[in-house]
Amino acid sequence: MGELRAYAALAAAQARSVFSYRTSFLFELLSNVGATVFDVLTVLVLFRATDEIGGFVLPEALLMTGIMSAGFSLADLLVGNVDQLKTYVRAGTLDAVLVRPLAALPQLLLMDLPLRKLLRVVFGCGVLTVAVGMNEIHWTPARVALLALAPLACAVFMGAIFVISATLAFWWVDSGQLGSAFTYGGRDFASYPITVYGPIFRALFAYVVGLAFIAYQPALALLGHPDPLGLPAWAGFASPLVALAAAGAATVVWRAGIRHYRSTGS
Repeated sequence: MGELRAYAALAAAQARSVFSYRTSFLFELLSNVGATVFDVLTVLVLFRATDEIGGFVLPEALLMTGIMSAGFSLADLLVGNVDQLKTYVRAGTLDAVLVRPLAALPQLLLMDLPLRKLLRVVFGCGVLTVAVGMNEIHWTPARVALLALAPLACAVFMGAIFVISATLAFWWVDSGQLGSAFTYGGRDFASYPITVYGPIFRALFAYVVGLAFIAYQPALALLGHPDPLGLPAWAGFASPLVALAAAGAATVVWRAGIRHYRSTGS
């Protein structure tokens, strides 16, 4: 309980700091939603040129985009600032974090909690809500549960990718662009039906990395749409298990990185 109170105090301090400059916070809140808006607009623009992409019509593709937008925006809000780890390693700020009697990762996440990204979460959930309304879904208890779990599983999965990508800084301080290829690149990849990608690219990122299971497969399960690539119907309900596996991998990589870290002496 003592640790939880300490984390709560860190979060409250961040909130007070942000809200003390209300005009600046409001401006950042509105400007930060732009990236998520453009992701959705890109899908809409593509469907102005064609009625079908990768075997899917607009409402079906928008459901995949909605799951991804809601999940990724939540992960970016809660975990995304871990990509500042490379700066903390280079500047020696991490040394101060490690000597405190608290776990290092939660401290890093609360050092600069990006509350300015809150509106992205609201917009992403709104897109998902609209997409669900555009599709004729035969609701069952399993599909209701999947709709609730899919964005959360997506957030856990992408949060794990954020942590794994950031942890590269323990070995390679200038790994920022490589990490972004898997975080923001992964978001872009999973926002569309994976049937639009070539076999090699699809096999690597959709199935080896696991990006097919965080938006595409859950959307198929909600729609009752058979997978054109041949996976069974139950694959759409595997997203929580895939997310837990990703979280486990992130835990292992993070602990290995912490053990590998050597103080800068600053």
